[in-house]
Amino acid sequence: MDLSDLLQMQEQAFVIDKGMAYDRFVQIDLSRANHDITVELVSDSAAFSDFIDDYLDSRKALAAYGGYLERRILYKRSDLFADEDEPERDIHIGLDIWAEAETPVLAALDGIVHSFDFNAGKGNYGPTIILEHEIDGIPFFTLYGHLSVDSIGDIEIGDIVKKAQQIGELGDASVNGDYPPHLHFQIINDMEDYFGDYPGVCSDKDLAFYRQNCPDPNLLLKINYTS
Repeated sequence: MDLSDLLQMQEQAFVIDKGMAYDRFVQIDLSRANHDITVELVSDSAAFSDFIDDYLDSRKALAAYGGYLERRILYKRSDLFADEDEPERDIHIGLDIWAEAETPVLAALDGIVHSFDFNAGKGNYGPTIILEHEIDGIPFFTLYGHLSVDSIGDIEIGDIVKKAQQIGELGDASVNGDYPPHLHFQIINDMEDYFGDYPGVCSDKDLAFYRQNCPDPNLLLKINYTS
């Protein structure tokens, strides 16, 4: 059994305040195919936040979600994703949930704190927590990025967490990499040598590896999921 099969077999998980029912979530397209998403828009965190807020309000939604394997222009706003010797990294390999700052963030599953860090810089994760899990002898990890500073102020490596336990809250643009408030949630099979961080965006060159190493988080969350 591979990790994707294991995730599909699990009960629905929640990583955002359980008071925000998934039927009040709406899918959002932030890909290059959406011509409302411009470099100018995403380069201005206030304007980008207004865009997200208007999107939610017009649909009477509590949160917007999506982005797995989505090719985005969003990353042109930061030098973090560009290397003159490598192909452009513009394919998102986690799932984003866009909601208000200070929204509680929950552990998807029972586990322990593997690592955490403040990944500073425009376009980066900001405060980040990584949990380690094991089900049926299969170890894997979940990453929670763009949190508040307080989220990593009182935790330690090895802390035990329970499924649906609050582990943090969403940060605002001043700390979360200069984005509208949102959670970057990612499932990782092999952490390699990373600690407190793991790539959340890849290039075409590396897509086959990351598609296997970071399966679709919605296999576990099952937001508006039908099989």
